[in-house]
Amino acid sequence: MFTGIINGQGEILSADNRGSETRFRIRPRFALTDYVTGESIAVNGVCLTVETYADSWFSAYASAETLSCSNLGALHTGAAVNLERALAVGDRLGGHIVSGHVDCLATVQSVQPAGLSRVYRLGFPQEFGIQVVDKGSVTLDGISLTVNHCGPDFLEVNIIPETQKVTTIAHWKPGTRVNMETDIIGKYVQRMLTPWSSADKGGATAGDSRAGTLTMDFLREHGF
Repeated sequence: MFTGIINGQGEILSADNRGSETRFRIRPRFALTDYVTGESIAVNGVCLTVETYADSWFSAYASAETLSCSNLGALHTGAAVNLERALAVGDRLGGHIVSGHVDCLATVQSVQPAGLSRVYRLGFPQEFGIQVVDKGSVTLDGISLTVNHCGPDFLEVNIIPETQKVTTIAHWKPGTRVNMETDIIGKYVQRMLTPWSSADKGGATAGDSRAGTLTMDFLREHGF
């Protein structure tokens, strides 16, 4: 489990491609020396497991499934990545709850200045639009961000100078593909409400009280 608050950037030292799988060797560009074999480190928002390490680098394996769902397959030697160690009990939750399991790839559509900030507009597959809400949270390449504005297949985020400085986001440009993870709480709420939603009555029959549109009266009746 992560928070989306990036510890710092790292550099890809090598990407050993073996068929549809890859083993990465990564050098953090910040102090990170007390590794533990088997610990989780998010690389561009993807939860990877530390296999081996030395004082200045660690290695991690990415399966075919991981590469197919993320932008890790496009990484090359010298590429910069965002790194975050797993959340420890008692740590500050400065961002939001992030699982490190990427939902889809989003594509940068535009970058506009806004004072010292920059506003990025990204497009993504419309099927994930229901999980993105104005002023909600989203994770892009491992960075916890607030959604300024969104639609069925796009969102906009405002990036402050500090975030531009400590992450790879300053290098994003139109066409850049980034890993996107929607809010995990929203996913569970959507899943639990699906049987009562008029959009999908697959879990309800004609005589079932769940069949029909979700209403405020229904929510009040069931304690919401």
